[in-house]
Amino acid sequence: MSRKFMKGNDAIVVGALQAGCRAYYGYPITPASEIAHAASLHFPALGGTFIQAESEVAAINMVYGTAGMGIRTMTASSSPGFSLKQEGLSYIAGAELPCVVVNVSRGGPGLGNIAPEQADYFQVTKGGGHGNYRLIALAPNCAQEMCDLTVLAFDLADTYRNPVCILADGFTGQMMEPVTVPVARPVPFDHTSWCVRGDAATHRNLISSIYLESEDLERHNLKLDEKYRRIARDEVRFEEYQVEDADLIVVAFGIVSRIVYSTVDQARAQGLKVGLLRPITLWPFPSARLAELAARDVRFLSAELSTGQMVEDVRLAVEGRAPVHFYGRCGGMVPGSEELLAEYGKILEGGRS
Repeated sequence: MSRKFMKGNDAIVVGALQAGCRAYYGYPITPASEIAHAASLHFPALGGTFIQAESEVAAINMVYGTAGMGIRTMTASSSPGFSLKQEGLSYIAGAELPCVVVNVSRGGPGLGNIAPEQADYFQVTKGGGHGNYRLIALAPNCAQEMCDLTVLAFDLADTYRNPVCILADGFTGQMMEPVTVPVARPVPFDHTSWCVRGDAATHRNLISSIYLESEDLERHNLKLDEKYRRIARDEVRFEEYQVEDADLIVVAFGIVSRIVYSTVDQARAQGLKVGLLRPITLWPFPSARLAELAARDVRFLSAELSTGQMVEDVRLAVEGRAPVHFYGRCGGMVPGSEELLAEYGKILEGGRS
């Protein structure tokens, strides 16, 4: 292993290459453009394919075709571009193809701005496109995780034959940190039983998301639903800090979780028992753990770069057994330690919900 200083966006490409991804299709958009730039340099150098597509729609459909060949493939974009990929993602999920899509999210709605936000949470965790499908969604909070969770994303995609989304915010994509580069390894999956590739006489596989008979489509949807239930049971990932005796548990992901992490220590120095629960998988969401914690005399605070999205999943998990509060900034504004500490004080003193 080697250790290098790099941007989070560059770490995405490093992780993808070490995981055996050899096809990248994308379209540049701030603050995700470094991913396409790094891919254009390194994918061809390692014998892979890089294509700057004519549009985001073209890019996701190139991913669809390459995934169908059983080749590890990916694309990356930022919020408006990710919106354009939704129809293709629904097709990919419906056809049960593995791929990785990255969204380095920015301020919205519309063109918004290029500053960080987390307001794509609904889009990523609730489907985004049409039909009954789910994306596995991973939320890194540092450059090292941008690399490591990309490696994991490809393995999850292949395990479940399902698209996986890495949802990062603009801060995490742009900041530079030391990254320990994982050792490259062969792809540990055999795709020949289902992929469309090679001699047509021996490979008679067909990949499609169309089922014209209602009974067939219902059967396919129920099969997908069973897969999603397995994922929700087996692939929940989260991190906890100081929750054992906490009176207030802050739920946060991405860059916000890093700010909260430091404020937990500051709050405890002031006599406030605050803890952090960081979802690493946004879907599947750590609902069972939140429900378990809600059985105690505890309050929750969902801290987000949005006007309130993840807070809905926190409330669903808690099911009214504990108070759930919300604190958010948006438009590229990021909360500082002092304002978060003030919010903790208000809540623990019986403030607003």
